[in-house]
Amino acid sequence: MSELLTIIDRDGKTQKGEDPNLPPEELKRLYRLMVHTRLLDERGLALQRQGRIGFYLQATGQEASHIGAAYALKDSDWLFPAYRQPGILQLRGVDLEKVISEWFGNDGDTSKGRQMPVHYSYREINFVSISSPIGTQLTHAAGAGMAAKFRGDDTVFMTFCGDGGTSSNDFHSGLNFAAVYKAPVVFVVENNGWAISVPQRSQTSSESMAIKAQAYGMPGIRVDGNDILAVYRVCKEAVDRARKGDGPTLVETVTYRMASHSSSDDAVRYRDAKEYEAWQKKDPIARFQLYLKHKKLWNAAFETEVIESGKAQITAAVIKAEARCNLPASSMFDDVYMNLTPQLKAQRQELMDLIAKGGVGAECGHFPL
Repeated sequence: MSELLTIIDRDGKTQKGEDPNLPPEELKRLYRLMVHTRLLDERGLALQRQGRIGFYLQATGQEASHIGAAYALKDSDWLFPAYRQPGILQLRGVDLEKVISEWFGNDGDTSKGRQMPVHYSYREINFVSISSPIGTQLTHAAGAGMAAKFRGDDTVFMTFCGDGGTSSNDFHSGLNFAAVYKAPVVFVVENNGWAISVPQRSQTSSESMAIKAQAYGMPGIRVDGNDILAVYRVCKEAVDRARKGDGPTLVETVTYRMASHSSSDDAVRYRDAKEYEAWQKKDPIARFQLYLKHKKLWNAAFETEVIESGKAQITAAVIKAEARCNLPASSMFDDVYMNLTPQLKAQRQELMDLIAKGGVGAECGHFPL
């Protein structure tokens, strides 16, 4: 199997000559982002279990993978995410009330309640809408990258999928087109071991995900996805390569999905407990904490401040988001056409009449999953 690039050892020290030597304040910022991302996940699942939102999907254990990757980009670069990269929203400064309003699907949700929860879309940070169909974002990123190249832009496009996404038709189409046209795209495969309940061994016979890049004529790199510095360095090299016009790169981040697939899943039913326990010992946050300790950038007071500030910010955002109003059922007719057709006007009136009589649409529930 191809080499797994690692920088931070288990004791928090780095491989000689491999440390990217990021400024101390940036290192502390990355740690804060990782911790706050996990805290946000914990609150999201708690809200779902309390029946206050209908669905949630966690990224627990994968914080280093997606935050480290996106940190390698410029703010002007574009992201075509999967659905397990919430830390990028905090990295790029999206207001937490907006994020949490999306869970509720209320009038603070930029998607106006029309997406599944945790399927974010933020034009102001170049974060394209998450899509539930597996792999479709890969071809979208390839097409956007081709367009940028034709225009002569120096923009880079980063897209994510899981190990299960490599079995989709869009994986082949996206990588093939991007390679042929040397599109400035970085394909990040977060290999977390599971595609819902399907293990990697049932997903592919390839020795790795990174090796698949050879068939498309692009570099493929396999990196320790629980090592944020290694992920950052590999992705920074891929981003720089794309920006210079040398085409796409496939990066496989080897990590683990510590949580169930979603709030609708129970991983205990199919996942070996010993495997889970072994990966718990490789927690990316604990590992980065050891690195910061070694650099004398972490202490108990800093940890307390990071956790307490994160909890306070999330709690304040939940209170504000939950107090917002639900969108009226009639809003489903907005934004479809610039001018409503006579048929849609009639359908909207019929719905409003039913609601007025206490029929369909009188009560708006949460997403049912």
